[in-house]
Amino acid sequence: MRTEYDVAVIGGGLLGSAVAWGLGRLGRRVAVLDEGDITKRASRANFALVWVQSKGLGMPAYTVWTVQASQAWGRLASELKQQTGLDVALQQNGGFHLTLGDDEFGQRTELVKRMRNQTGAADYKMEMLSASEVKKWLPLIGPEVSGGSYCPLDGHVNSLRTFRAFHTGFKAFGIAYFPERPVSAISKSGGEFRLATPQGELRADKIVLAAGNANQALAPMVGLHAPMGPTRGQVVVTERTMPFLPHPLTTIRQTDEGTVMIGDSKEDELDDRTLKPSISGVMADRAQRMFPHLSRLNVIRSWSGIRVMPQDGFPIYDQSETHPGAFVACCHSGVTLASNHAFEIARMVAQGALEPELVGAFSASRFGGAGAANNSGY
Repeated sequence: MRTEYDVAVIGGGLLGSAVAWGLGRLGRRVAVLDEGDITKRASRANFALVWVQSKGLGMPAYTVWTVQASQAWGRLASELKQQTGLDVALQQNGGFHLTLGDDEFGQRTELVKRMRNQTGAADYKMEMLSASEVKKWLPLIGPEVSGGSYCPLDGHVNSLRTFRAFHTGFKAFGIAYFPERPVSAISKSGGEFRLATPQGELRADKIVLAAGNANQALAPMVGLHAPMGPTRGQVVVTERTMPFLPHPLTTIRQTDEGTVMIGDSKEDELDDRTLKPSISGVMADRAQRMFPHLSRLNVIRSWSGIRVMPQDGFPIYDQSETHPGAFVACCHSGVTLASNHAFEIARMVAQGALEPELVGAFSASRFGGAGAANNSGY
């Protein structure tokens, strides 16, 4: 397999798919090399929020990047539907983070204040609301809800349909998709990258490392650095019920199909083959304290998934000085940032360079260590 491409994207999850789709949209010849369904896919185990609320504490540039992504999501949903006929069920009429008891309300109030006081941060328009104010929006909340924060930029989508739409779009753009083709080695010779796979070699002028947590091993092959710290999360899904939640919450959302998703866990564990009933129980208990009528619903599905997570939780976007044409992209919020990846990152890769402001904010040079010094000149 010695086909030549303008860009090879390594990783066919939501992040890699968004970048590849964006490159195809710009007329580039693109190949996607993907481990396929054998890999641990955050793209199929996520909570599907398009979320800006409270993201970016400690990195103001991330607030700007996240707000930009939120504002571009309507355009992405529209283009995907026009191209593929698939409605990703984007709903962006604001979201809530509810608190239980006075202590949680006080902690959330302090967080909102700290977010607002960050120099250089975007204006989230996030505000704290009392329980009585929340009840006007969400009339079925329980008596333990003490209030919460609201952000008008928040929303959610059908992330599985979004994933499918990107891959459907591959065909329309002529993007070559190679499932079950993990990349074991990367070299550069004669101005092109050579990617070793079990099925043979693939060559491309540029490459984008979008392989999630596997970027940590791939990045050093091209003089880059991608320190990751993945965690595990669990999700519970109930049977379908009447529409009752017109706005998504950080931990609860009602899907366009009527089911209720509950997710609020973080474990320092990387085995997604088992579930911990005790954790699911705590999540379900908090959910029914927020909305007591949920106690009448049956749980129909539950799963665990491995999060893609840079060590400090913030995205990594970099380009290599030692291997020009090699880019790396890592982030936790693959759903939220999909629009930026499809429109902005794809555009920069096609042009051959990341914009200095992006690299300055999100370069892995912030971690120090091997490989970081090669990428700090922007």
